[in-house]
Amino acid sequence: MGAALTRYRVIAYVVGVVLIALVVIGMPLKYIWAEPIVVETVGTAHGFLYMVYLVAVFDLGRRVNWPLSRMILVMLAGTVPFVSFYAERVVARWVRASAQAPAPDREPVRG
Repeated sequence: MGAALTRYRVIAYVVGVVLIALVVIGMPLKYIWAEPIVVETVGTAHGFLYMVYLVAVFDLGRRVNWPLSRMILVMLAGTVPFVSFYAERVVARWVRASAQAPAPDREPVRG
């Protein structure tokens, strides 16, 4: 679970930085100064990295048994500038809390 959390945290940070570069630098260059090169390159990179982000969220969510609704909310956090940084901190807190929680007692399977 620790490695999955680390992978998620790294890709969440990278996706957040690339998205901010796209919105803050690329979009003004494209729509104000008619220079689309940043949007074309950084936008493509963000699209690829976002797919990696989705896989990392799914992997982490399955390992800590998140409901589908939580996974979807965390996945959507990579689409809004600055939100992925906040979500990364919250997710790290959730995962650490679930790791410290005592495991539920289970009855042995009798066959």
